[in-house]
Amino acid sequence: MRGNQTWITEVTLLGFQVDSALEFLLFGLFSLFYTLTLLGNGVILGLICLDSRLHSPMYFFLSHLAIIDMSYASNNVPKMLANLVSQKRTISFVPCIMQTFLYLAFAHTECLILMVMSYDRYVAICHPLHYVITMSWRVCTVLASASWVLSFLLALVHVGLILRLPFCGPHEINHFFCEILSVLKLACADTKLNQVVIFSACVFILLGPLGLVLASYMCILVAILRIQSAEGRRKAFSTCSSHLCVVGLFFGSAIVMYMVPKSRHPEEQQKILSLFYSLFNPMLNPLIYSLRSKEVKGAFRRVLWKDRLM
Repeated sequence: MRGNQTWITEVTLLGFQVDSALEFLLFGLFSLFYTLTLLGNGVILGLICLDSRLHSPMYFFLSHLAIIDMSYASNNVPKMLANLVSQKRTISFVPCIMQTFLYLAFAHTECLILMVMSYDRYVAICHPLHYVITMSWRVCTVLASASWVLSFLLALVHVGLILRLPFCGPHEINHFFCEILSVLKLACADTKLNQVVIFSACVFILLGPLGLVLASYMCILVAILRIQSAEGRRKAFSTCSSHLCVVGLFFGSAIVMYMVPKSRHPEEQQKILSLFYSLFNPMLNPLIYSLRSKEVKGAFRRVLWKDRLM
């Protein structure tokens, strides 16, 4: 058997198997979504950098989320757009594995950053008198750095386990990017160890942070109900409900994708689920979490006014 195995040099991304007219429609639609993703997250990142009033722990973590979303979308979407208007839909095996690595690394980082952001809101609302000490810039830097480093190390473990496998075909991936479960189908060896590690990582990187986020918001909800001022309750609830929307969209689609038995959703449904955390979530995050915030709107007006004066 091993004598007949050859190393794959390139694979074909089947993508969305629809007629050509619908492909061009999808190209236009996804191009618009990708542009909005870069524009929305870029505006948030720029405002946080330019306006000193946004130099707080919450917006520090939000700037990391914006970087993750732009990087995450840029890793998957451009190749998908190119394949929608191209007859040749191949990708070399090494760039394919690199795409898998970055996709995993950014996804893991987003999980951890969302968890850290919920902890920041928990301290701000439940222990406001200790907020400055608890969420010092040193602590924030350590939390953000640890999230990035741990995520990239975990992604490296996945890729290391993938590269130990022999790949002899098929030469097609029924997806629009090199998603890890689709890549494993190219291997001509037992992938049970990979599957176990993926499931264990999901428990650690999805269910663990999600449990901590929900616990934080249970405490936050109790604290909000104790706030005497109606305006204070409204502001706290607005910020927290936005965060929960982001958490629900991201964690929900990822859990369904990787922890629900595959017989429950066919490959075409997996592609749609992948679109949620590859394109839709990065596009919606700045709209849900940032651009409706009074602080962000104020910063936007101040930056525009400063440009007019210059």
